[in-house]
Order: sequence, then structure tokens, then C-alpha cells
Amino acid sequence: MGRLVPAVTRSLDILELFLEGDGTLSAPDITRKLQLPRTTVHELVTTLAARNYLVPLPDQPGRYRLGVRTYQLGSRYEEQLDLAAEGKDVARQVAETCDETVHVAILEDMDVIYIAKVDSTHAVRMVSAAGRRLPAHCTSVGKMLLAALPAEELDIRIEEEGELAALTHNSITDPDALRAALAEIRERGVATEHRESNPDVSCVAAPVRDSAGRIVAALSISVPMIRWSEEREDELSELAGKGAADLSVRLGYRGGTR
Repeated sequence: MGRLVPAVTRSLDILELFLEGDGTLSAPDITRKLQLPRTTVHELVTTLAARNYLVPLPDQPGRYRLGVRTYQLGSRYEEQLDLAAEGKDVARQVAETCDETVHVAILEDMDVIYIAKVDSTHAVRMVSAAGRRLPAHCTSVGKMLLAALPAEELDIRIEEEGELAALTHNSITDPDALRAALAEIRERGVATEHRESNPDVSCVAAPVRDSAGRIVAALSISVPMIRWSEEREDELSELAGKGAADLSVRLGYRGGTR
């Protein structure tokens, strides 16, 4: 690894400060937060402003906000994002931690489509594949994504779907029961599925958000019942939440919802 350039590091430290609070700072604020000499901060801020990475606030002399160049860089980064590729990378990290099968899925109508999957190394594991489609109401990822829909849109989709298919004896087939389950998921922030899509598997899932705070995918961990327990469920719910949060950050999420 090459030597880090102090001036570049300090410039990036300054820019990253603007991700906090109300997004505006003065040179004294930066000096205090980073414990840098005033002259150094003045020179770096002047340079960043000259290159449009920072812009002075016209109604608050001496204060700055992020400039248009940071927006242009962020927009170009977002254009190059690949949810499936990023999802696969995060799923791999989660799977390495828990050694269970990890999926990332998106919602289409009343189905989920798995866009990334990383297998467990155990001999007994869930059999599935990226690209597979399943009824959303029978899966933890699907219920997580359905729970994110506005009530009116959810009602329309349920009505258009007609009869809710059953994949196992545990599948939810009553629309009112599904609505109640989704309300609980919204309350908890995590979805679970106990032998609803596969009689031998339980799953937990957490939401993945994009840069605007919209839930665009979900990440799940699937476990054969021989390795499932309430304690394991709590552990994997936390891990799924961390994995989903990591993927959300990669998609540009910085807090706040829509």
C-alpha cells in the first residue's frame, strides 16, 4: 500500500464532516472538529470552494455547504451501482459470518425475485437459485417488501392477485392475516418466515434502502429447521439487519426514509 497524502486525507475529512448535522459548517467549526491548524483549514476550504466541492452560504457569511461537484460525483457513482453485484458481495460477507444461505431479493407484483444468493457450506442447506421467483407472501424477503408498500397499493396488489397461493401448510393464505403479519413486520423492522415456503426451512429478512430512503430490496438468511432456535433467530435477525444496512450504505443511503 502506498503512502497516504496528508493534504488529500484532510480534505476528505473536511468533506465527510458535511454528512453530519444540518450539512453546513464554518472554518472554525472544522478547525474545532478536526483539531487542525486554522491556516491549514483556511487553505483547504478555499481550495475545495474554488473547485466547487464546497460553496459559501450567501445568507450566512463564513459558512459552507457541499457544492455541485460532490453531487456530480455521487450521481455518477449511483449510475454505476449494480444492486445484484453489490448484493452478492454483501451476501457473501454475511454468509461467511453465519455459514447459512443468504439471499437478496426484489419485489415484482406479488412475487419476489432472488437477484443474489450465497450458499451455506453445510451439507444440509436450502436449495434455491438466483433468478428464482416465489410468492412474496410466503417468504421473509417478500413479506418485508410487501410491508414497505403504502396501504392502498398493497390492497390493489392483493386484490389483483386473487387467491393467495400456499406453498406449505404454514403459508398465509388469508388477506387479513397477511395484513396483520405485515403490520407486525413494520413494527419490528424485521420479517420472519417459519416453514412457509419450504417445510424444512425458516428465514429472517431485513430491508435494503436506496439513496432516497426507499426500500428497494431485502436481505434474508435461511436456515434448515435442524439448526433453528429462538436464540438463533434473534442472532440472525441482528446479522440480517447489519447486512441490509451495509448494502443500503453501498446504495447511497445515509438515513431518513420516504
